[in-house]
Amino acid sequence: MTENNEKPYRIGFLLIDGFALMSYSAALEPLRAANQLFVEHRTAPLYEWIHIALEKGQAISSTGAIIKGDCTVGDDIDIDLLLIFAGGDPFAFRDKKTFAWLRKLAASGLIIGGISGGPVIMVNAGLMEGRRMTVHWEHATTLNETAPNIALSKTLYVIDRNRLTCAGGVAPLDLMHAILTDHHGTDFARKVSDWFLYTDIRPPGGPQKAGIIENYGVNHPIIIQAIEIMENHIGDPLNLGDIANLVNCTPRHLNRLFKEKLDITTMHFYRDLRLSHAMLLLKQTSLSLTDISFDVGFSSSAHFSHTFRNHFDISPKEVR
Repeated sequence: MTENNEKPYRIGFLLIDGFALMSYSAALEPLRAANQLFVEHRTAPLYEWIHIALEKGQAISSTGAIIKGDCTVGDDIDIDLLLIFAGGDPFAFRDKKTFAWLRKLAASGLIIGGISGGPVIMVNAGLMEGRRMTVHWEHATTLNETAPNIALSKTLYVIDRNRLTCAGGVAPLDLMHAILTDHHGTDFARKVSDWFLYTDIRPPGGPQKAGIIENYGVNHPIIIQAIEIMENHIGDPLNLGDIANLVNCTPRHLNRLFKEKLDITTMHFYRDLRLSHAMLLLKQTSLSLTDISFDVGFSSSAHFSHTFRNHFDISPKEVR
């Protein structure tokens, strides 16, 4: 437990335009509650925070809410932890001044974390080499394509030495519970979580998304296994016989199950899965159409474009 004469633990919130209010609030509100719920007498709060904006001196959230900055990128700051919040398209953020400032802070030994799209900023600034990390599932596919050497997991949050990464949404509540537990013990962290009626604390390795059963409304083990195989072979698609062999059934039986449970043939489902992956890459990366066509298992960009247009009623170039 922190002693009464200790200074507050100071956290900087670096807000990149388009950040999600949900993620921001889920990280900030537990700090406010911790200050309010700490029962021992102190001359200072447990936590203090500052908002860091870009040169405009303010940040605009995904909903248009404006948060005024207490300081700007590049300033000398006295903090113990920096958290970076980004949403929208964090891959489009390429501010060299911010990246250089982050590298300077990292070199000083500061603990740095990213929330939602914030881990993308950390990767692009060169802060995540040799460290495990996570990111919001919406950005995971693109991050794997643009930074294939990173150790990316699809979990709620990862703490790897002096780097914290969190998937966003309400997952910062779980991350802050872990931080509060480390700083002030399990009982106090539980009080803070109870304050927000958040009684089911999730472990860091918990999943970000509903599973195949929830996403597709199926619970047949062969179909579930087949979809998992497809998701792991987007760029090197298997044929129907390969998939059937891996799930230990005949191609005819596998097709019958897909038609019965999902009203679509096995390979049409597989094709739609690959095209959805391509749509993400078109929206979130600057990869060429040729590269994307190969990444989703098409032998030519012409074949990819034709199939994409037939499925989405819009061409890949029009999406761009």
